[in-house]
Amino acid sequence: MRLLYVEDNRINALLFEEALKLQPGFELRVAEDGAQAEELARDWQPEVLVLDSHLPDVNGAALLQRLRQLPGLASVPAFMCSADAQQEDVQQALAAGFRGYWAKPISIVSVLSDLQALLPPG
Repeated sequence: MRLLYVEDNRINALLFEEALKLQPGFELRVAEDGAQAEELARDWQPEVLVLDSHLPDVNGAALLQRLRQLPGLASVPAFMCSADAQQEDVQQALAAGFRGYWAKPISIVSVLSDLQALLPPG
């Protein structure tokens, strides 16, 4: 499963990378801002998007809309991650088209559970 994680905080990105390295079957690419995410997504089509809500050049919801315009990404599952985890924040993310919301600090157990749910049964 190819995941694109867009996160401007290098520590958060490294923690996420290290946690996924321990799991078989995941290929992760990290972008630090929206522009880099779009460039990566054009050349390497992700199967899951994980977007921080606050990036230096764009917010996560706006980036999702831009990524959705790229070939093959119109219906790729997307998850928002943010330290802003009020019910209103979660509802806004879901309304913007995110499949789920991971509050920071991200629980790798929740991440793996959500990603496993995307896999076909069997």
